[in-house]
Amino acid sequence: SVLLLGETGTGKELLARAIHKQSGREGRFVALNCGAVPESLIDDELFGHVRGSFAGATRDKRGLFRNADGGTLFLDEIGTIPMPAQQRLLRTLQEHTVRPVGGADEIDVDVRIVAATNESLDEAIEEGRFREDLFFRLDVFRFEIPPLRERPEDIIHLFGVFLKRLRRRHPDADWTLTDDFFDALMKFDWPGNVRQLEHV
Repeated sequence: SVLLLGETGTGKELLARAIHKQSGREGRFVALNCGAVPESLIDDELFGHVRGSFAGATRDKRGLFRNADGGTLFLDEIGTIPMPAQQRLLRTLQEHTVRPVGGADEIDVDVRIVAATNESLDEAIEEGRFREDLFFRLDVFRFEIPPLRERPEDIIHLFGVFLKRLRRRHPDADWTLTDDFFDALMKFDWPGNVRQLEHV
């Protein structure tokens, strides 16, 4: 498991995709923003369900763990997962199996977890919002991604990458970039980090 720590916009998902791409794992890269899933649906998203397990379950659903089998499951905003789901996630990481909602059988899965957060999981553990045993399962390899203001040498490089993309989309555009423009890029604090730079 890999744990990515850093402010919003520092490029955690890009790093997660790079880890997957270089891993040699043949399965898919599957991403879930845990903070965007209602508490009542998190189990269904992660583990799937069997037909008839609840009203409206008219067919089986595989769930993201099974969709990522042989590959990587990226869990963004991991600190927002509710406590009951944390327990089931811990069991899946320990046993390498999932049990769909309403199912009786355990299904083997081979998934690398890359989890990311912009909040302090240590504080969440102290406040009783995050399980310490799950933290240790996720925190095998840790990458702390510094904010863009702490790595100004990356600003011009990243700007160049984004500019190349724009030029491919707008080949007829005629832009003139001045020294003052680049000075402003370097002096700005970039509270939104790489994402903000890309938008600019």
